[in-house]
Amino acid sequence: FFTSSQSVHNLLFTVLGLVTLVVGLWGLINKESFAQEKINGIGTDPMLLFTFLGFILALLSLMGCVGALRENMCLLRTFSAIVLVLVVAQVLAVVVLYSLQRQIEDYLRSGMLAAMVRYQDDLDLRFITNEIQTGLQCCGADTYRDWGINVYFNCSAPGVQACGVPPSCCIDPLENGTVWNSQCGVGAQKLDEFSAQSVIFLGGCMGSISRWIEQHSGVIITVVIILLGVQILTLFITAQLMRKHKQHRYFFSYKER
Repeated sequence: FFTSSQSVHNLLFTVLGLVTLVVGLWGLINKESFAQEKINGIGTDPMLLFTFLGFILALLSLMGCVGALRENMCLLRTFSAIVLVLVVAQVLAVVVLYSLQRQIEDYLRSGMLAAMVRYQDDLDLRFITNEIQTGLQCCGADTYRDWGINVYFNCSAPGVQACGVPPSCCIDPLENGTVWNSQCGVGAQKLDEFSAQSVIFLGGCMGSISRWIEQHSGVIITVVIILLGVQILTLFITAQLMRKHKQHRYFFSYKER
C-alpha cells in the first residue's frame, strides 16, 4: 500500500515537473533565446525559471518513485530530506510573506514600475504587464499617469505614443470586436480622469492586486494547505515505507541466523 501510494504521488509530481519543463523549453525555443544575439540575456528570461523548476521537480519525483519501487533506502532518505527542506522553506516563506506585507507591496510596486520602463524593450515583461492590466482591469502601478516613466509614453517623447498608454489599459482594446487596436490609448495621459474613465482603466494595478488577494484569500489559503498537506503526507508515506523496509531486512537477517 505504502509503495503504491508513494509511486502514485511521485508519478503525478513527475508529470507536473515534465510539463513545466516542456513549457519552459518551448518558451525559450519559441523566442529564440538560444540565438547568439540573445544568449547573453538568457539568465534573466522568466522561461528559464520554468525550465529549472520543472527539471528539479521531475528529478526529485523520479528519485522518490524509483526509491519506492526498488526499496532503495539511499534514494528514499535523500528524497525525504529534500522534501522536508522544501516544506520548511515554504512554511517560512508563508510566515515572511504575512509578516512583511508592506515591504513586499513596495517591492512589487518597484518591480511593476521597472517592467513599465522596459515595456517596449522586453517581450516577456510586455506580455506579463499586458496580462496583469487586462486581467485586473488596471493601468500603471498606482495610476494611469505612471506610464509617463516610459520613454515612449512620456509626454515629451517625439513619437505617436507620446502621452499615451498601452492598449491593455483600454476598456475596449478591440476594434470592431475582433482586431486589437494598438492606438486606443493614444493621448490618454492628456485627459482628465472624468474624460479618461470612458477610454481606459483609471485605477493602478497595485490596488487591484490587493483587492484580488483579499477577495481570493480563502482559495489561496486552501491551496497552500492542500499543497503542504500533500507534501507532508508524502513524507509520512516515505517514512512508513522506510520503516517497513527496515523491518523486512531485520526479519530476514534474523531468519538467516
